[in-house]
Amino acid sequence: MKTKQIFPGLAALLLVWLTVSALPGAADAGQKGQSGLTVVELYTSQGCSSCPPADFLLGQLARQSGILALSFHVDYWDYIGWKDPYGSADNTRRQRDYKKTFNRSYVYTPQMVVGGMFEVTSSDIAAVKDGIRQAGLAPNVPIGLVRDDSGDLNISVSGSARPAQLAIWLALFELTTETRVRRGENRGRTIINHNVVRTFKKIGDWTGAPKTLTVAAAELKQHKGRGCAVFLQSELKGPILGAAAIILEPQR
Repeated sequence: MKTKQIFPGLAALLLVWLTVSALPGAADAGQKGQSGLTVVELYTSQGCSSCPPADFLLGQLARQSGILALSFHVDYWDYIGWKDPYGSADNTRRQRDYKKTFNRSYVYTPQMVVGGMFEVTSSDIAAVKDGIRQAGLAPNVPIGLVRDDSGDLNISVSGSARPAQLAIWLALFELTTETRVRRGENRGRTIINHNVVRTFKKIGDWTGAPKTLTVAAAELKQHKGRGCAVFLQSELKGPILGAAAIILEPQR
């Protein structure tokens, strides 16, 4: 076992979610998302010469059923000479929060975090696969995503038999980007990135009771990226206990 698992009591924590209620009924019309996904986060940078193979691997994972692969670009490589156009301090802070969770003394790229439960160097493909397999065994809280005819995104989170205290996160991402890097370690390379997170924010709290909320079409239009994901995770990081995604097609 090469993945690094968080929390000695993780099995006990996950046991809380073994019983979930049925997903509330969704509207008959409109786009519907896919639920029950395993989230794979890649922490990467266009300024890092070791990252392009990991970017490619994430693209392969993004095409697999049941996986929500997200690329979080950090900004701490920018000083070398190339400012990653998708890097952000918010993404760096998220990775540093994971550093505390996994009890590491440093952050690094390329790093993959699977299901919020395991962290692994993305060059270790066997460990990546094993982390995905194990995370896929965890109980999953169903999340419904429906984009109605007005363009609003309606979100429904199932209930649990036990109380909880998790945040509901919204991620908006660009499906594919292509960048010609002109300086730094990757100078002269054209880098293709997949599912690049452009907006990531908390939109609500989930206490274990069924919950519905709506993201207005006007708000969605303010952000870049056709990809949209919603998942449940503590603000202190840790296991992701429910994830869903939808492609935001243009509204007629």
